[in-house]
Amino acid sequence: MFFRLIYRNAKRSRQENLIYFATLVTAVASFYMILSLERQDVILYLRDFESMAVDRLFALMPILYGIALFLLFFLVLFANRYQLDRRSKEFGMYLMMGMRQRKLFALLLAEGLLTSLFALTIGTVIGGILAEMISLATSRLIGQGIIDHQPSFSLVAVAYTAVGFLFIQVLALLFLSVQLFNRELQQLLNGQVSKKQALGTTKTNSLTFVAGLIILIVAYYLALRYFWLVNNLMISLSVILGIIGTILLIRGLARLLNSLAMKTKQTQGLRIFTLRQLQENIANRAISVAVSSLLMMLSVMFLAEGAATILSSGDNLNRESSVYHFTLLGDNKEIEKVLTSAELAPYVDHLNPLTLGYNQTADQVDWSAFRKEIVDHLPEGVVDPQVAEPGVYNISTEIPEMENILGLVDSQIGYLITESGYNRILEASNQPTIQLTDDQVALYVNPIVGHANQPELNQLLVENKDQPLLKLDGQQMRILPNLAMKDLVTDRSITIMAALVVKDTRFQQLVKVENRETYWNFRLPQTLIDRDGLMTPMKEANDLLNDKGFYVESYLQNFGRHLFYVVAGSYTMLYLAFLFLVIGCTVLALQFLTQLKQTKSRYKTLSFLGAKADQMQDSLKKQVASYFLFPLIPAMVSGTVGITAMKTYIRYNADFLPSISNMLPFVLMMVGTFLLVQWVYAWAVYKTATRDIA
Repeated sequence: MFFRLIYRNAKRSRQENLIYFATLVTAVASFYMILSLERQDVILYLRDFESMAVDRLFALMPILYGIALFLLFFLVLFANRYQLDRRSKEFGMYLMMGMRQRKLFALLLAEGLLTSLFALTIGTVIGGILAEMISLATSRLIGQGIIDHQPSFSLVAVAYTAVGFLFIQVLALLFLSVQLFNRELQQLLNGQVSKKQALGTTKTNSLTFVAGLIILIVAYYLALRYFWLVNNLMISLSVILGIIGTILLIRGLARLLNSLAMKTKQTQGLRIFTLRQLQENIANRAISVAVSSLLMMLSVMFLAEGAATILSSGDNLNRESSVYHFTLLGDNKEIEKVLTSAELAPYVDHLNPLTLGYNQTADQVDWSAFRKEIVDHLPEGVVDPQVAEPGVYNISTEIPEMENILGLVDSQIGYLITESGYNRILEASNQPTIQLTDDQVALYVNPIVGHANQPELNQLLVENKDQPLLKLDGQQMRILPNLAMKDLVTDRSITIMAALVVKDTRFQQLVKVENRETYWNFRLPQTLIDRDGLMTPMKEANDLLNDKGFYVESYLQNFGRHLFYVVAGSYTMLYLAFLFLVIGCTVLALQFLTQLKQTKSRYKTLSFLGAKADQMQDSLKKQVASYFLFPLIPAMVSGTVGITAMKTYIRYNADFLPSISNMLPFVLMMVGTFLLVQWVYAWAVYKTATRDIA
């Protein structure tokens, strides 16, 4: 009999309270998604090339798991509180009929565990499907055709999900049961009654609203003004003011609804009743609504940052300036012997022993004529650093092109590249080669500085193609325009920002042997790539080179390193965005339904006075829509300010920023997903509410 009661109650709870059960399923799916990360295609790929970085990431996973556990505990706590409150009369009847508190707790615990098992089953399936979709989307979106998708299912993730979820479920039930049993029997039978509210005067409420608005504007100003300066005091102050301002704004606006209801002349339908109900739902729950608004704001910010990380990965993972698949560094004779051997020769094409050197006479280079031309071409409002702040330069993609070039020139470019070596780079990238004369050099600028092919620099050089712009070792030299800027090596073994490409004979004259370094670059043959794809021959060549004792960099390592940064950042951001959004919506939904339960008798009174069912349903629809819009609008505004501040600081000096046209489809998808979750919760609240007042 007892077990039949448990089963019947658990089944009724799932059927009558969809939001409660959906919340539990969401918690389970969230746990599984983060815990199954190690089975994602991208992570499996990264373990081969960035195993240390991946291991460090997963060493931090318990922290993220603990944060998720902490946040989902409050989610489950809210869901269970609403569930127990709506059944308080039932529990009062059990106690009045002689059931002991210990047995009632056992009943609640057994019901909770049974419901949890159903939620675990469904949530794990949903989480598994979502994890597969994320893995597939990631491998296709940022996998560049290199990463294959393999279906996977993590039993370890299921085990940790079950343990974590059941732990927070039991803890929440224990915490709420103590509160439940501390109530008087009469309170259980009658339920909680809506408290009488002090609505305040119109003047006071208006001042509260205006004060909240002003405080929010000040918080926005501080965030935009000081975030990029990393001024911790001002950032903390803006956060505190933002929280206070949001609470005051929502409280003041909600209480002004009462004044609006009093002054309205339109009495058709249930307009005044709708405004009064909405005002009562929000005014004395301003803190809860504000918390939901802040959670949604964080969701918007993390969603934007995670999406931007993924979107901006394309240029960084597949840079047009990349030429070679492998770079080797070591004993030149041994490397040449290995690369021309029968074992590795089938994998080698466009072999380029690129020799670079540091010109010890760099301090004798006279850049004055070239520098004067650059200063004359600086954008309006940009001051020559030697005049404004001597010796201070900042080279990045965020800075105008000519200012970057000026910084490079003033830093005294000292590296030289042989003409033949750079021509082999151009040949491998299907670019026209150069032919320098005795009085010519070419200026190379590393593509990571940005400004592809340096259009403004080329325009300046075209205008002065017949003018000597510098002196090299006492000789007047012209600078060749329109040099294609390509990566000198596969990845990051050298970080030369700029260099001069000179004739081979001049290189031999200016650079001593001990100041030279040779980087052996090569590409995989295109016929091999067309036959077997990029991944297979690259891994085969990588395996053959790894035991030769050379320093080896490959495109896959470069790709894996950047991919790791994308995954570590975007996955965490998007997961937290989803978590904050679900918690915020759940708090709103359960708060509304709790208030509805306490004021349910008013709808019966309306029905007695002649109100029709469709009128009450229309009133509920307006209440639910407005109730969700109240925190959503300030969350979107605050989130936009936060995104702007984060972009200024986090994206500052980044070497990639996606164009709006490329971002738009994904951004619309993210915004659509965000609003869809909001709509689903609002629709579920409306359906539950209409059933409760029927």
